[in-house]
Amino acid sequence: MDALLIVSFGGPEGPDDVVPFLERVTRGRGIPRERLVEVGAHYTHFGGVSPINDQNRALVAAIRAELDRREEALPVLWGNRNWHPLLPAALRGARDLGVDRIFGFLTSAYSSYSGCRQYRENLFDAVAEVQAEDPGWRPEVHKLRTYWNHPGFVAPVVQATRAALAELPPGSRLVFTTHSIPTADADRCDYVAQHRDLAAVVAAAVGHDTWDLVYQSRSGAPHVPWLEPDISDHLRALAGAGVPGAAMVPIGFVSDHMEVIWDLDTVAAETAAEVGLPVARAATPGTDQRFVAMVADLLAEQRAHADGQAGVDRPTLGALGARPTPCAPGCCPNPRGPRPALCGSDPT
Repeated sequence: MDALLIVSFGGPEGPDDVVPFLERVTRGRGIPRERLVEVGAHYTHFGGVSPINDQNRALVAAIRAELDRREEALPVLWGNRNWHPLLPAALRGARDLGVDRIFGFLTSAYSSYSGCRQYRENLFDAVAEVQAEDPGWRPEVHKLRTYWNHPGFVAPVVQATRAALAELPPGSRLVFTTHSIPTADADRCDYVAQHRDLAAVVAAAVGHDTWDLVYQSRSGAPHVPWLEPDISDHLRALAGAGVPGAAMVPIGFVSDHMEVIWDLDTVAAETAAEVGLPVARAATPGTDQRFVAMVADLLAEQRAHADGQAGVDRPTLGALGARPTPCAPGCCPNPRGPRPALCGSDPT
């Protein structure tokens, strides 16, 4: 039996979850508890609840409905890297259902270590944990391809960008934003190129010749270089240059989770107000039907690939084309050294 597994980051669902969640996210880095309490302030601002889990529940329900509409009877499971439901629990559910082929959809649209290969490592570890309990269960695990340039992701972003621009004065700047990552990691993957590819497509679709790609949500040590400019710094610069407004388009995110509602709707919006710059924030795809249908299409594409079928439709927009499946050897390497990661039926 096949199953679709939604693989995501996870987030706290109450005040008591915040520090344990952050301890799990930062395990192995030696960050003291008092620092985690300080970092968790943006969660406590929202009652200790991240919206990401409810957004994933809504996505799972929408995908199930889409597969039912297509008369595709297969389980849709969900597991997180950092908070419940965790990946091993999701895989135990797959095992108990008799699943022998798992197709993983990552709620990260781009290629990078933290957004792709680390999830593959998490899957390897989770499968190993369940196999230690039940050595006879040996599933194939296939990752659905990276989808930053799939029309089902692009179309909702274009629509949301138009809506944001409509709230602003003529001549407002188009500012695409995504999660910053260490520059050393960015140099080893196509993360920046993929974002620029999508930004160019969206800007052309809404009739803007000029646009900016900026970054947010930096979390690393101050002495380690990360991608810049930061969104708040960029908004200050735009205000200083006399730009009449800015549309913030969070192309790095598939739903309005904490990095969106805190880093953009709260922190960046406060910065814009301080410098007198009108801003509007574009919505993320969330459960837009085009995005939901994209997940079902990617599943069908990857199942056909796993079955050895030729001629599978792989629609893309922009200049870069579709990423290979399985991932190319050495793609998005672990900065701390090689370790096993599942993609296709074998560890790589």
